[in-house]
Amino acid sequence: MAMDISGEWWRGENAADLAEYLEELAAGGYRVDRTAEAVCTDCDGRSFRLRADPLEGAVERTCVGCGQVLRMLDSGDFWEDAEPEEVVCPCGADVFDVVVGFSLHADDEVRWVSVGVRCITDGVLGCCADWKINYGPSSHLLELA
Repeated sequence: MAMDISGEWWRGENAADLAEYLEELAAGGYRVDRTAEAVCTDCDGRSFRLRADPLEGAVERTCVGCGQVLRMLDSGDFWEDAEPEEVVCPCGADVFDVVVGFSLHADDEVRWVSVGVRCITDGVLGCCADWKINYGPSSHLLELA
């Protein structure tokens, strides 16, 4: 099954479907030029619980496998001002696959990021936060999904 857009919520089976969802979403009105699946650097886990503040542009992920906590992308720079809330699927579940979509300038510097989530329980796809990158150089963010 590919991405299912027939119901109230778009659904997918895997991270590739989530990447496709982010490309369709084009958050901020920007085309997604690159995607990266979040992978725990300690255990290679791919399932996370998240806290996010979409207004501040900050997301923190916790690996379900080993408990590693990581503030994604440049979230650490804004965390002190953030008021993060737990990300929860409409079904009530709180464990997700995570993919980051990057919109790039012509020089490959990052212009916009979108943090996409796919509920492990029912496959619902969403975007828990997206924000503009107002500084450069910013290409280092491509390695911080």
